Amino acid sequence: MFPSSDNDVILICTSILSLSEVLNSMPLRRLKRHTLFVDVLSVKEHPRNVLLQVLPENMDVLCTHPMFGPESGKNGWKDLPLVYEKVRVRNETRCSSFLHIFESEGCRMVEMSCEEHDKVAARSQFLSHSIGRILAEMGIESTSMNTKSFETLVKLKESATNDSFDLFSGLFIHNRFAQQELMNLEQSFEKVKQRLLKKMSEQQSLSSV
Repeated sequence: MFPSSDNDVILICTSILSLSEVLNSMPLRRLKRHTLFVDVLSVKEHPRNVLLQVLPENMDVLCTHPMFGPESGKNGWKDLPLVYEKVRVRNETRCSSFLHIFESEGCRMVEMSCEEHDKVAARSQFLSHSIGRILAEMGIESTSMNTKSFETLVKLKESATNDSFDLFSGLFIHNRFAQQELMNLEQSFEKVKQRLLKKMSEQQSLSSV
């Protein structure tokens, strides 16, 4: 359903991968000249760039990322972070009114540049999704002798796979810092593996003496 000319605020809740297609299909000429566009995508530089490219100069842009979802926010939003950047805002009153929706629910309001958001998210959100997906590929399941640490891994796997692979791939494709974090993960795994193999070799040498 497309927005009408009566809308003061347009909230973009599409997937990361379909953002450009959705925006380019919108009848922008029907909207008010000073409409505020707000996105809630899990990456921030990509929607900022697309919104600035597609939208007319007279439309405002606010990039946000509510750092919670249906599971983590099911009992309320108190103390959960809402990251945002006022990319192009002329009507401060309207922008503040929108942000107040989250503030009034107890969200922790974090003003941060889109670039800094993506840098931090690559090391936190993307990395946790990556490890969860790897655990899913391994097929780990809860056992009758779970340690607390293993329960944490099972929950991480379940959390990652509850989200679509499109979301996961979007976090990788459209966050320019994600590829480096994936390489860091691979290199760190290899370092740990080599340390284990070296230790095993040392023990075998001692046993043969």
